[in-house]
Amino acid sequence: MKDTMTKLLTHNGYSGTIEYDLESRCLFGKVLYINDLIVYQGVDLDELEQSFFSAVDDYLETCEETGKSPNKPFSGSFNVRVSPDLHKKLCIK
Repeated sequence: MKDTMTKLLTHNGYSGTIEYDLESRCLFGKVLYINDLIVYQGVDLDELEQSFFSAVDDYLETCEETGKSPNKPFSGSFNVRVSPDLHKKLCIK
């Protein structure tokens, strides 16, 4: 599915870029927000989208086969550093 607001591809909770190489006249992209590297390419948008879907699915299948937990784009944890004084005030509240 194409996210028309952000110009990203999305599939199974993963987001990927849509980029273009003028020299090779090729579309390509990379899955965002994870540590593992997942890339894909295509000659047109339909092929790029299918390549993205396949790359994500292959990644998830490989992780399952090898017993590795797949990287998740977002953990749900948000860490913020603040001054010790503010930390103390927040704890008291």
